[in-house]
Amino acid sequence: MSASTLALQQAIFTALTASAPLVAALGGPRIYDEAPEPVVFPYVSFGPATVHDDDTATERADEHVFTLHIWSRARGRKESHALVELVRASLHDQPLALSGFRLVNLRHEQSTIRRLADGETTRSDLHFRAVTEPL
Repeated sequence: MSASTLALQQAIFTALTASAPLVAALGGPRIYDEAPEPVVFPYVSFGPATVHDDDTATERADEHVFTLHIWSRARGRKESHALVELVRASLHDQPLALSGFRLVNLRHEQSTIRRLADGETTRSDLHFRAVTEPL
């Protein structure tokens, strides 16, 4: 992964942990690159991420496509829907500060909520697209 990917992930982590409504809904700053064992539900984790060269003839840029997962064990989907909206509001079109890079845009593209095969866990997948440029 590129340096811009790491800078973007750090900025996302900072934005999510700074969101008082999200941290309250999670019961603490439960936002992980890799969830600890044992993990307390609900929580947010970083999922797959890809970066593509998005250079023009005169400008350098990276296009990032990444997923955040929200994990819940609450009955029904009410908690999942609420958490999806809190994560989305914390990131979509927000002017995040990146170390060494400028965030051109950050957009939520789609979300999926589904019950996993264990019958207890709901995983929400939030898909985002961002473009960064070096400073």
